[in-house]
Amino acid sequence: MATWRNLVTFIRREYEVTRDEPDEIRIEIRFGDEEGIHRTQTVVIAREVLDGREEWVQIASPFARVDQVDLAKVLAEIGSTTVVGGAVIMGPYLVLRHSLPLINLDINEFVDPLELVGLTAEDLEEMFTGRDDY
Repeated sequence: MATWRNLVTFIRREYEVTRDEPDEIRIEIRFGDEEGIHRTQTVVIAREVLDGREEWVQIASPFARVDQVDLAKVLAEIGSTTVVGGAVIMGPYLVLRHSLPLINLDINEFVDPLELVGLTAEDLEEMFTGRDDY
C-alpha cells in the first residue's frame, strides 16, 4: 500500500466515510459494547507532501475546542498516557495528530495508529469535555 490511491481505496472499503476529497478523507469510528454504539469519533486522514517530494499520511482527530479546556491538564494527560500522536491546535480545535510516511506503508502500520488516534481522541474528549461532539 504505497500510494495515496491504494490507501483511500482501503479506507473506503473498511470504514464509514463521511467526506471524501482528493487529498483528504474523513471517517467516523463508532465505539460501544454489546448493547450498542455509545460514542463516535471523527478522524481525518490527509495526504501531505513533505519538502515537495515525500508523500505522508496524516491522521488527525479533534477532541475539544481550545477555549473550553485547560491546555496544561490536557497536555499532561497526553504526555503521561499517549503512545501514538501528539496534540496540536488547528484553528479553534485541539486535535490529536499522527503522521506516517506513505512510501512502503504496510496496512498494519496505518490501521493500528488510526485506531489508537481515534480511541485516544475519544477518551480525551470524554475526559475533558464530557461530550461527544466530534
